[in-house]
Amino acid sequence: MTPSAPPVAVVGVVGAGAVGQATAGALVASGLCTRLLVASRTPEQAAALAADLDDMRAAVGSPVRPHAAPLAGLVDCQAVVVAVRVRFPNTNTTDVRMGGTRANAPVIRALGAALHGYTGTVLMVTNPVDLMTRLFAESSGCRRVFGIGSNLDSARYRLTLARLLDVPLGAVNGHVIGEHGDAAVVCASATTVYGKVIPVPLQQVRDELAARPRRINAGIGRTRSGPAGAVVTTLRLVLGVDDGLVELAVPYQDGWLGVPLSFIAGRPIPCLPALDDTEARQFDAARTKLRAAYQVLRGELPHPLPTVRTL
Repeated sequence: MTPSAPPVAVVGVVGAGAVGQATAGALVASGLCTRLLVASRTPEQAAALAADLDDMRAAVGSPVRPHAAPLAGLVDCQAVVVAVRVRFPNTNTTDVRMGGTRANAPVIRALGAALHGYTGTVLMVTNPVDLMTRLFAESSGCRRVFGIGSNLDSARYRLTLARLLDVPLGAVNGHVIGEHGDAAVVCASATTVYGKVIPVPLQQVRDELAARPRRINAGIGRTRSGPAGAVVTTLRLVLGVDDGLVELAVPYQDGWLGVPLSFIAGRPIPCLPALDDTEARQFDAARTKLRAAYQVLRGELPHPLPTVRTL
């Protein structure tokens, strides 16, 4: 029997660092697309990663053919994943992801200019992901730009709760929304296990959600496999391969932040769960924080960035 063709023609990945490598490897293993175009800071980096991925393709029998490409070559992709990161000393002990704002913003702004008018879908991975998603969207004029941070937070939440309650992961349904950072909002009041609302051990959950990325970073330098997995599952939804629900950073009310989106044939519909009074205040605080942080980024407000912590 002849294997069926991948459901997507071409996907691009920008960035050949740890997260870019993990994401590209996950895409090759997934068999999602026919071609995978890799762009990086230098042609040599892109070519090296493409060659390594080609070895993987041969070893696992994947239909995905990786190629190095310049940024201009990504315009025909159905989707582009942005996973670039500038090396910088991050001295933040709180709001750690916000520490990359000034370093990463010029690169994201330049990428937006290079891909101005791109008509496909863009997934932003670069932190602080909520701000960088908005910056890329406004710099590029692209209409379909999503940030994956709240997707990863929600996956960690469901995993944490399943372990604390000793139930299968698939039995847990719950969301983390707002900022991918200290102002993340755990939607405990709407969380269900086996379809029933349950009391969530909220402090234990928050402690683990805060500690988990720190442990990963301390052990292997930075998170990579989790974001890569979030990218693959999100691509299947935003490109209409599957229907389903995912938490992504998008324009919502008067800001950009993570909310659950229901995708049907690739079209997103926001579906924020019912929030209790505390969660609603936290969500408003996250939106206010991110809006102000973006104004600081654009030079419309002075430093320091506002600090909001809910985890």
